[in-house]
Amino acid sequence: MKLYNYFRSSASWRVRIGLALKGLDYDYEAIHLAKNEQFAGPFAAQQVSHLVPALVLDDGTWLSQSMAILEYLDETHPEPPLLPQGAFARAQVRALAQDIGCDIHPINNLRVLRYLKHDMGHDQGEVDRWYRHWVATGLAVVEQRLARTAGQFCFGDTPGLADCLLVPQVYNAQRFECRLDDFPTVLRINAACLALPAFASTHPDACPDAA
Repeated sequence: MKLYNYFRSSASWRVRIGLALKGLDYDYEAIHLAKNEQFAGPFAAQQVSHLVPALVLDDGTWLSQSMAILEYLDETHPEPPLLPQGAFARAQVRALAQDIGCDIHPINNLRVLRYLKHDMGHDQGEVDRWYRHWVATGLAVVEQRLARTAGQFCFGDTPGLADCLLVPQVYNAQRFECRLDDFPTVLRINAACLALPAFASTHPDACPDAA
């Protein structure tokens, strides 16, 4: 398999974590979003959204969207599972993951921040305030959900799908100097995850294109 990444892309990191948790090997292909490499070459021709990650399977088939890729990996390589047993438990984990992947990340990713600054004329301070507001709003929801589901990790004592999304989001929040004191459970789980090789070895700072 080949995974198209950008080292700071939280969506890419989600998939790197999932692959590492499952012990799956892949080739790392860097796409530098800040340099607009997503709009050129074979990647742009195949990935019509111009977004990372994209996972290319051994037969040449392309998959996109981090949540879809993670669930594909869970269905095709079920051990260790990213989702728990039982329909209700799986719905709880998916809700946690979507609180991050659907409600926080999309309005704070690079193309949105660029549009706010370059097209709408907001200065960097206003852009940062936008980012921090939506991170705080979203993580407040996550913190409340974790009060009902968390053990050592987001759902019980085994890392899974929700943890794959939580850790990259916390990393981004810390990069933008968001105040996270109000989210002690989020921070505790983040630290527990980063103590595991699957999270630490896939950290943006450990990526081949880290700069």
